[in-house]
Amino acid sequence: MNDIIQANGLTKIYPAGKNHSPLRAVDGVDFTVRQGEVFGFLGPNGAGKTTTIRMLTGLTRPTIGSARILDFDLLSDLTRIKKHIGVVPEASNLYDELTAFDNLVFSMQLYGVPRREWKVRAEELLFRFRLSEKRDTPFAKLSRGMKRALTIAAALSHHPPLVFLDEPTTGLDVMSARSLRQMIAALREQDVTVFLTTHYLEEAERLCDRVAIIVKGRVVALDTVDRLKSNAQQKTVIEVTLANPEGQQEKKRIECDNGVEAEIQHALADANGQRVLAVNTLRPSLEDVFIQLTGLNTEVMLVEKGGKGGGGNAGG
Repeated sequence: MNDIIQANGLTKIYPAGKNHSPLRAVDGVDFTVRQGEVFGFLGPNGAGKTTTIRMLTGLTRPTIGSARILDFDLLSDLTRIKKHIGVVPEASNLYDELTAFDNLVFSMQLYGVPRREWKVRAEELLFRFRLSEKRDTPFAKLSRGMKRALTIAAALSHHPPLVFLDEPTTGLDVMSARSLRQMIAALREQDVTVFLTTHYLEEAERLCDRVAIIVKGRVVALDTVDRLKSNAQQKTVIEVTLANPEGQQEKKRIECDNGVEAEIQHALADANGQRVLAVNTLRPSLEDVFIQLTGLNTEVMLVEKGGKGGGGNAGG
């Protein structure tokens, strides 16, 4: 599998201002992103996620370090890189007064898509993102979820093999967020590589093949979700569901350092005649991994963002 992105020692230092010292927003990050994967780039507010995207997409120049994107050098081949990537910023960059169809056509004009392809490609994208009925609706009058969907569609208008999604579901209602996650998963099936930042860890757990966790500008973990969770599990945790004669249920969690069977038998000996309904081995979630590595309460992080799109009740 080819590497679509190779970042080597990427660093961004903002100079000292009147009342503050220099800020090292990103501090020597190294990672690769493979062709066709959904790569999650996770971290708390101010960790350096958006600054990293801004460097990789040419919106700001690295202070130190290098990167290759689609086998082009970030510093010397930026113009060619921009022609082959799609970028969905956290705040939409489409035009309020243009219709959904016209926004897509305008995006294709910017990327040099041949005129003969505009109509067919725009109609295809509107259909894929469930926006055909809104073809002639001005962008300003679309719902928030539809605006996010159209912004992603515009970023795909020139068939880029790599797309950057910065917090795509922040602020969306549950149904819109679920729909958008399904669209992101479909991109993988079309061999589009997705670089995703999100504050919603369950969303990353569902969508991402691998994730990097960045804290204070440094990547502190990078692996598949399953391996990160496996490495975070220091003890086996067993959950036993019991029911008393009246049908009331109780769950007991048991941490097992050694023999699992012995611990379960000990729990059952203390059950006082209750029926055992289920015995489950609990695995750590990506949220558990994140908290272990950052020490940050994820609920606080979500409150800071003010969003509701990807939380645990969203499903999908």
